[in-house]
Amino acid sequence: MAALPLTDVTAAAACCSPLTREPIAADEATRLAGTFKAVADPARLRLLSIIASHDGGEACVCDLTEPLDLTQPTVSHHLKVLVDAGLVTRDKRGKWSYYAVVPAALDALGNVLTTQHTVDHNANVGCC
Repeated sequence: MAALPLTDVTAAAACCSPLTREPIAADEATRLAGTFKAVADPARLRLLSIIASHDGGEACVCDLTEPLDLTQPTVSHHLKVLVDAGLVTRDKRGKWSYYAVVPAALDALGNVLTTQHTVDHNANVGCC
């Protein structure tokens, strides 16, 4: 299976949602679709939730197979997809890998679909 391209979703959602600001370009739609594809799997959504809610905000791969009732190679595959999409980081410690969610990436991905946002009127920054 080909690796998903990394997508900088933080830049795409820095202000207004690209979907409501203007029609998104074909290449941006392709990049965003790849990132959404990474989370469009029940096991990967559960992995994101398990990792994010784990003590310290990170989880060892050894703690992720049992809750999903999947084999270790399958869990590793799903984690690789999430890492390649930029939604999760991996830190190798000895023989184990520890995973942490990238909050800004998840927030930005959610912001892509947001139709309204709040603006800090105290900041001297224009929007859209």
